[in-house]
Amino acid sequence: MNRDIAGIRKDYILEKLNETDAAANAVDQFTRWWNEAMQSDIIELNAMTLATASTSGVPSARIVLLKGYDERGFVFFTNYTSHKGHEMEANPHAALVFFWKELERQIRIEGIIEKVSKEESDAYFYSRPANSRIGAWASPQSEIIGSRDLLEENVKMYTGKFGENIPRPAHWGGYRVIPQIIEFWQGRSNRLHDRLQYSMLQNGDWKIERLAP
Repeated sequence: MNRDIAGIRKDYILEKLNETDAAANAVDQFTRWWNEAMQSDIIELNAMTLATASTSGVPSARIVLLKGYDERGFVFFTNYTSHKGHEMEANPHAALVFFWKELERQIRIEGIIEKVSKEESDAYFYSRPANSRIGAWASPQSEIIGSRDLLEENVKMYTGKFGENIPRPAHWGGYRVIPQIIEFWQGRSNRLHDRLQYSMLQNGDWKIERLAP
């Protein structure tokens, strides 16, 4: 074992998370932490790990950006024909992870994936800068390409084709992770972290349980 890596450690001392202080609703608790993260110095606090799996259970993960959330779930946008898009189509179970090291906090979300409505996808797509909209056309996401030249050529081609009126590609849009479990992790000293797990009940309420660190 590399001793330099093994020796890396940090004690967590900033905050604590108690059942008596936690919101009864998991999304409300997320909003509390989100608002505190907004007031911090976190760069790209909406960056989250999205984990998906094939039908045979082979996992894959990558960073995507949260673009909205409410009681229905957590929304991000991508290419439907990408690697993750194919996996979510075949196996609509996914997990999200936020790690805000500046606050010594982690949020884990497990749930079911669904596509957002065309209207929601359109609204976000047309709010994006023109170059980002062209990029959605220019990149055959997750496909093997010979060189970056292909992307540059596609950018020129689609820019010339659409001009300023860039439509949303049919292969691009939003997904929503409908949460079934949300875990809030607050770092504590000596690795005795606080972990509160919210589980969605059939009646729509949330059950709160403490997990051992």
